[in-house]
Amino acid sequence: MTFEALGAGGSMAGRLGERGIREPTEVQRRAIPRLLGGEDLLLASATGTGKTFAYLLPFLSRLLEAAQDGDSPALLIVAPTYELCSQIKGEVDFLLGAKNGPGRLSSLLLIGSAPLSRQIEGLRKRPVIVVGSPGRLLELARGGKLRTGRLRFLVLDEADRLVSAELRADTAALMRLTAGTAGDAGERSPEQPPRQTIACSATLPPWSRELLAPFVRGNPEAAFLECSGPEVLRRDIEHWALFSESRRKIDTLRSFLAAARPGRALVFTGRAEEAGRTLSRLQFRHIAAGGLWGDMDKSGRKQALEDLRRGRVRVLVTTDLAARGLDIEGLSHIIALDVPEEGDAYIHRAGRTGRAGKRGLMVSIGDAEEMRRLARLEKRLGITIYPKELYGGKILAPEPFETGL
Repeated sequence: MTFEALGAGGSMAGRLGERGIREPTEVQRRAIPRLLGGEDLLLASATGTGKTFAYLLPFLSRLLEAAQDGDSPALLIVAPTYELCSQIKGEVDFLLGAKNGPGRLSSLLLIGSAPLSRQIEGLRKRPVIVVGSPGRLLELARGGKLRTGRLRFLVLDEADRLVSAELRADTAALMRLTAGTAGDAGERSPEQPPRQTIACSATLPPWSRELLAPFVRGNPEAAFLECSGPEVLRRDIEHWALFSESRRKIDTLRSFLAAARPGRALVFTGRAEEAGRTLSRLQFRHIAAGGLWGDMDKSGRKQALEDLRRGRVRVLVTTDLAARGLDIEGLSHIIALDVPEEGDAYIHRAGRTGRAGKRGLMVSIGDAEEMRRLARLEKRLGITIYPKELYGGKILAPEPFETGL
């Protein structure tokens, strides 16, 4: 099966070939025909399985078929973090190649940490594709600068995060505007066909699908498509558990890093203050580490990712929100300094590694209560988590317990 056979990506096949991508993944085989057929989708598929290309290829193919005009973008992509928005914008520009630019399919990034005046100037150039965060998009739409009357395609990437408590109000207000039900910015011309929507993430639990249901046409159950679930966790990622008392977790992390010597590792903590404390301790011990969390400024977050990608640091300490959607090539180790209550959080963390068919390692460092929680997640997700211990600078399997009977 080729992308051309699916009906998408024909003019972009050469660009895909540059990355060695010649055959569609499962999620692309299943989603692309439905999107080309005009359906709305609620798409759940594990990270690293190709969701971004699953919606970009059909939507860009359809935009390339006909000239775009008007003062509204034709494709709007909404994502929760600066890093994810930037990555998606980069993939758009990569796929379009020479077809991206003035007089072609131009794209624009709209995020909260960039100068508003520069973004307004960018909108005056009438970009066909806009990628942005919900808060900034809503601000520009309410101000009449971002018009959505000719919007053809809408993407909600990391959709479960977009309808979480902290982003739900902005996302809902933006959806009302783009549907043409709340003011001039969303008024659609009578000849415009209905807006086509896809909401996607690694996990779309029932509560998130219920909140997303008003944004899609038709029956939400029929719109739900689930691909490449926990089998990706089992096939491409190995899972380890390291016991540590809470007060010694950072020391255990240091010992693990010294023994494993990962090329690139992502370390998760529960809150930004814990991430900062962990980073300080690692740097004090002369470990090449950087940090990435929500309240950092844009330049600091960008520098942290660049340092990891270029090998200036080998460890990046982050939080769940800041790491949403990150795609870092060669990320071999994920290390969690806590164990989440929900399987979805574990899936999102583990999914940063083992991408595109490569093997990865997920390591959870926890106390006695967290190890019990991890055992419950192991059963719920259908994965095998191997206990490990550190001894003499090496990572070993624990010795079997001798009863003496």
